[in-house]
Amino acid sequence: MRYKAVIFDFDGTICDTGEGILKSAKFALDYYNIEAPDYTELTYFIGPPLLVTFQEKFGVDAAMADKLVKKYRERYTNKGLLESKLYDGIKELLVKLKKEDIKLGIASSKPQDYIEALLDHYGVKSYFDVICGVTFSADCESKANIISRCLKELEVSGNETLMAGDKKYDIEGAKANMIDSVGVMWGYGNRVEFAGAGAKFVADKIDDIYSIALGYFEQTQEVQGIFNGRIIDVHNDKVMLVDGEIADREVVDHPGGVGIIGLTDDNEILLVRQFRYPYKETIYEIPAGKLEKGEDAREAGIREFSEECGAKAEVFESLGEIYPSPGYCGEIIRLFYAKGISYGEQHLDDDEFLDVIKMPIKEVVTKIMTNEIKDAKTIAAVFKLKELMNL
Repeated sequence: MRYKAVIFDFDGTICDTGEGILKSAKFALDYYNIEAPDYTELTYFIGPPLLVTFQEKFGVDAAMADKLVKKYRERYTNKGLLESKLYDGIKELLVKLKKEDIKLGIASSKPQDYIEALLDHYGVKSYFDVICGVTFSADCESKANIISRCLKELEVSGNETLMAGDKKYDIEGAKANMIDSVGVMWGYGNRVEFAGAGAKFVADKIDDIYSIALGYFEQTQEVQGIFNGRIIDVHNDKVMLVDGEIADREVVDHPGGVGIIGLTDDNEILLVRQFRYPYKETIYEIPAGKLEKGEDAREAGIREFSEECGAKAEVFESLGEIYPSPGYCGEIIRLFYAKGISYGEQHLDDDEFLDVIKMPIKEVVTKIMTNEIKDAKTIAAVFKLKELMNL
């Protein structure tokens, strides 16, 4: 199903505020000589109300908890607030959701003044239709109640709303309001916590929220290995679709690769001509190769360009990524273009036989349009470079 609204938690979901929160909690505990571990171990302060956490985790009474909260805010307001960062990809996610006319809200146990200050600071406040936090004088409101307020202000019903958060409180609060929820893995929660709280989805990547909201997401339920090879692994997965149905997906895992389009001073493209066994054909393509585990894509591109073409480049820049066969294969090819080319010796693998061909870009385009060049990465790289360089 497609959702009409997405409600986000804030800390650990929209913004990584952990450092400021944990250091401020430690500051308050140290001020009152309350024994506590290093601030990095105080992650239980992220999510629930501070008054509750100080009492539950350190056994203080309500009066002392109130003093601790005030001392916490003394540091957080002046320093801790900006010890934070927006998660990479959040702004892009918000832009895409708004383009789909999906209403956006925030339901957080954080004081609303802090939320709005940080949203303003990171330039994303305008994307949210409703922001629901707590006040400094009443910060023990349950997450379920905050979500309920957000639902009412968004003017949407529970069955058309998705709650995204990184802790069990977000999932349980969504459940209390009878709305679907997704636990996000980039925050401070984990799969066991989400499963125990009853999350319908788990998001490994920020863009998963977009897929879930549109009703496209497929949640992995089971993975059955089929083949482990030198380059690829093959497995059959059972996935849950957004309507709750189960489907099978055959998947090829590939470490990914690089493709390099070299452009000479005479507007010629460097191509390699070689036999490709799966097609039983000799084909033209740009020099390319697979990524080694943990290898930087740009460094891999420079290496492959040198090995296959015996070439170095003064300019070596990204042309983005392509998904060559998204129906069954997870391979990502990172494309690069090279200019200012000089030549040395090739260093081919023992089982690699190829020629390097310099071909005018107009001829390359003609061969693409007449179906003589069929390689997907080459076609993508040629037209990306042509557009970029106005060739």
